[in-house]
Amino acid sequence: MRRREFIALLSSSAAAWPLAARAQQSAVPVIGVVNAGSLEASASRVAAFRKGLSETGYVEGQNVAVEYHWFSGQYDRLPMLMADLVGRRVAVIAALVSAGALAAKAATTTIPIVFVVSENPVSLGLVASLARPGGNMTGINIFFHELVAKRLGLLHDLVPKAVRVAVLVNPANTVSAEATLREIPDAARRLGLQIQVIKATTSREIDAAFATLVRDRADALFVAPDGFFISRRVQLATLAARHAIAATYHSREVVEVGGLMSYGTHIVDMYRQAGVYTGQILKGAKPGDLPVLQSTKFEFVINLQTARALGLDVPLHLQQLADEVIE
Repeated sequence: MRRREFIALLSSSAAAWPLAARAQQSAVPVIGVVNAGSLEASASRVAAFRKGLSETGYVEGQNVAVEYHWFSGQYDRLPMLMADLVGRRVAVIAALVSAGALAAKAATTTIPIVFVVSENPVSLGLVASLARPGGNMTGINIFFHELVAKRLGLLHDLVPKAVRVAVLVNPANTVSAEATLREIPDAARRLGLQIQVIKATTSREIDAAFATLVRDRADALFVAPDGFFISRRVQLATLAARHAIAATYHSREVVEVGGLMSYGTHIVDMYRQAGVYTGQILKGAKPGDLPVLQSTKFEFVINLQTARALGLDVPLHLQQLADEVIE
């Protein structure tokens, strides 16, 4: 082979390499994961989602690509984010928050969507029924709002002298805020509690909310389910400790960093199942044929060290009822 021909062949091969690489990359399905909190706050949930994917034969970085989008409570970004995912024709959208599921539904009727929502997806208008969702959506109901009365009751058991309970909601998360405020009045009335609603959509507003509840002498705090609040879990736990406020949360992640108590769905297991459903859809399953799953595992977690710091004696029956007591 002449030198000039060899150089020409080498040049054409080099030019083909990027094309081959792009072709190989384009063959890998892309999953768009959308959540309200932050990656740091959701590490265990991400690990669970990846585990679910791996159970169906998909390993991130090998035969599937996963794009994580954490909007840190900026719910107004959702329409643009979903439009981008739809425009790039991702293989599956995993909307792991109720507001994200609603935004995904508004954005596409063709791209498969796996959701994790905090209340009945039929009531939210996401699916036709739990057994036969129909359309392009399926997922998991994690029952956060159905558990409001139970969580308030556990707070009352731990702090029986509390009468005035502040309820912290994020008005930007309309699904959570409206559901919490719909469920809590009756539960509070049955327990003889007075409710004061306070709102926060930013870190600064969380500071202001605590100033308000301290000024108004609230006896305890009920924090509504919200991904942004989970991303601000250290701030919430720190402020509650500083102002000696007994607070209850929907997720153990806050209790693990010093929050007093939580009661809610075993969320990590549900994220694993979302990963399983996503993998099954990549293998060809139709979302409309996959029944919506409902949480069956719930966990009650108490931070005993925080309770002592607040001067609270945790009754033995509550310690025995708890799935975990953090010393």
